[in-house]
Amino acid sequence: RGWLFWEVMACEGRSGDTKRQVILFILCFCVCQSGAETLRYSLPEEMERDSFVANIAKDLGIPLSQLAARKARVVSEGNEQLFRLNQNTGILTARESLDREEICPQSDTCTLVFKIFFENPLQLIRGEVEVRDVNDNSPVFPEKEMVLEILETASPGSRFPLESAQDKDVGINGLQNYSLQPNPHFSLAIGTAKDGVKYLELVLQSQLDREEQGELNLLLTATDGGSPPRSGTAQIRIVVVDVNDNIPVFERETYEVRLAENSPLEQLVVRVAAADPDEGSNGEVRYAFTQTPERSRQLFQLNPNTGEIRVAGKLDFEEAKSHKIVVKATDGGSLSAHCKVQVEILDVNDNAPEIALTSLTASIAEDAPPRTVVALFSVRDRDSGDNGRTECSIDGDLPFSLTPTFDNYYELRTSAALDRERTAEYNITITATDWGTKRLSSQESIFVQISDVNDNPPEFTQEVYTMSVTENNSPMLRIGSVKATDADAGKNARVNYALVRQEGKEQPEISVNTENGDVYILRPLDYEKVRAFEVTVRAADGGSPPLSAQAALRVLVRDENDNAPVLLHPAPDSSAAGELVPRWAPSGYLVAKVVAVDADAGQNAWLSYELAKATEPGLFRVGLHSGEVRTARAVTERDAARQKLIVLVRDRGQPPRSATATLAVALVDGFSEAHLRVSEEAPAAEPDDPLTLYLIASLVCVSALFLATAVAALVVKVRRARRNETETLPTFPTSATESTAGSLPRSYVYDVCFAAGTVNSEFRFLRPLFPCFPAGLPPGPGQQRSSVCSQDAATLGGEGGW
Repeated sequence: RGWLFWEVMACEGRSGDTKRQVILFILCFCVCQSGAETLRYSLPEEMERDSFVANIAKDLGIPLSQLAARKARVVSEGNEQLFRLNQNTGILTARESLDREEICPQSDTCTLVFKIFFENPLQLIRGEVEVRDVNDNSPVFPEKEMVLEILETASPGSRFPLESAQDKDVGINGLQNYSLQPNPHFSLAIGTAKDGVKYLELVLQSQLDREEQGELNLLLTATDGGSPPRSGTAQIRIVVVDVNDNIPVFERETYEVRLAENSPLEQLVVRVAAADPDEGSNGEVRYAFTQTPERSRQLFQLNPNTGEIRVAGKLDFEEAKSHKIVVKATDGGSLSAHCKVQVEILDVNDNAPEIALTSLTASIAEDAPPRTVVALFSVRDRDSGDNGRTECSIDGDLPFSLTPTFDNYYELRTSAALDRERTAEYNITITATDWGTKRLSSQESIFVQISDVNDNPPEFTQEVYTMSVTENNSPMLRIGSVKATDADAGKNARVNYALVRQEGKEQPEISVNTENGDVYILRPLDYEKVRAFEVTVRAADGGSPPLSAQAALRVLVRDENDNAPVLLHPAPDSSAAGELVPRWAPSGYLVAKVVAVDADAGQNAWLSYELAKATEPGLFRVGLHSGEVRTARAVTERDAARQKLIVLVRDRGQPPRSATATLAVALVDGFSEAHLRVSEEAPAAEPDDPLTLYLIASLVCVSALFLATAVAALVVKVRRARRNETETLPTFPTSATESTAGSLPRSYVYDVCFAAGTVNSEFRFLRPLFPCFPAGLPPGPGQQRSSVCSQDAATLGGEGGW
């Protein structure tokens, strides 16, 4: 057929009429060729998705490379595409699991027609897939309980019609047999009508006696022919009625009526009449439908008093060409008789399509899976042929689709996942259009509300909440709140808050209001003990099961200026510390350093030093931040030998707290010359004096005793310090490095001793050591860091009384 393409190309230079004739000829030729090939396959229903149907490439004898080259594709008849063709393998598979009862209800055979299109050249191949029935439906009775009222005078052999069961399966898998629970009074008779439909009758085998047994309960079972067979049951409750001699009698056993499909509502169809020769209530006859399909009950109404059957709904020849109605006439004594009404519908071609909503789920859960049925409706066109053929569509881009079922019925299904938080309701407009020359259409709007499910956990506004509280707070102080929102609605969005308890950890002194998330501090906090802590807050919604989320809550304790500075040197509980300053000390000479700490933090722990009181205020100055006491000018001979300094240490809290340190300073002028002269002069020989020996021996004993006492005290302190290792104590460098920024010289050494179990400390600041110069030799520049002779140091301690 490839030569056809070249024929078309050859026609490009010809006239327009000739070109159109050639194209028409090619299309007719392709259609004839496509109609000559029909592929037939079969597939059991309820197969899994993407189940194998056929190998199209193999069956058509087409190489796999031609499938993609010719853009082969498969198209199913109708709006829903049921099959998928893989161009790489040539395999035809089912898109979804096929349900024969849904696709071809009440049909012995179910054939799905599809077409395979090829391009270059154009080719159309028709295919059919027969969906074979499997036994996946059980027989179902219209009513789970059937109530029969039977006179006790009913003679054996009397028959009572029963409601038949319905089975969606067909063939051998359809309804096959009935069975009745064994009993002494009744048996079951199964008959077949002219149209092949089986009907049931309950046959009375033995006389009833109401006084002996007023009610009987029998179990009726319907069984299909599948393997394994399925069954359904219904309960028959028989009420034995007291004597009533005559039963109603209909004028005719069967009424046949012909009715136009456009008959208006309330039009009389037929009037059935039954006579009862009894008198009183036993002779009053009332009429009712029985063994009548639900659809027929919707289209026709029966007057229970007159027996008139009138049109109650819109008739449709295409939906049902006839209706079979069974009317039961019952007298006041509960005796009844039955007649059949056969209504034949006549076709009329003058109506547009009509959408009839059969069922609607007004609210659907947002977690409903795709293809969930939302509504069932039928499209009815009273016309026939092409004028009666209809198609339906949904206006707009909505997550819904239409699935044709049977008898022009459609199911409105979800086609994607729903989210109530994004869209809470949908207004779906369905348009039905016929295939007539002048296309007529109608619309139906369906309002669907999406109901909430608990699919959203609460979300905190922050992952980490940071709150602060000043120490020494009042109990039950509110410091802030945490907030979590839930996108769900109703109780699913109601959020409760709680602290997450951690195993093995002490619960902080904090509480969270379960309803509004307010955070409270239960007891006063101490910044020096707890500076910050973190807990986990859980927010849980009211769903079932509840969903929850967690957030970290970090509480920072703000410092309050509740601690005064603590002096480390000089120790506050010791007498005034003594310092030696030579008379030749220049301006800026380092005398001592006041060291203090503050247990607070931040600005409350920033310490400043100032000279509060001095014997000579202009002689000394104190570093504002370093605490170093230096000479403000050079020392003169006029300055008093003993100076007393009071240094004030103040923090920057509000209000500020302070402490004072007292320093005693001795100005020494040539304190090392006498020692040098004594050491340099040779002592004169003196005779041994016994008194001198005694004094030396006493001095040695006292020194040894003092040394032993000091060693014992040191050992006791070390042991106590080891027993109190958990005590947190400030640490200081063992020595201060040389610096021009106010630090101590290299020769000044800190000696810190801390008493166990107390925050008080003893800080000893060793005095600078000066060398002993020879008499008459002044110290050179930069030699102020020399050692001090032991005699002068002892003399200084004795003079000051410090």
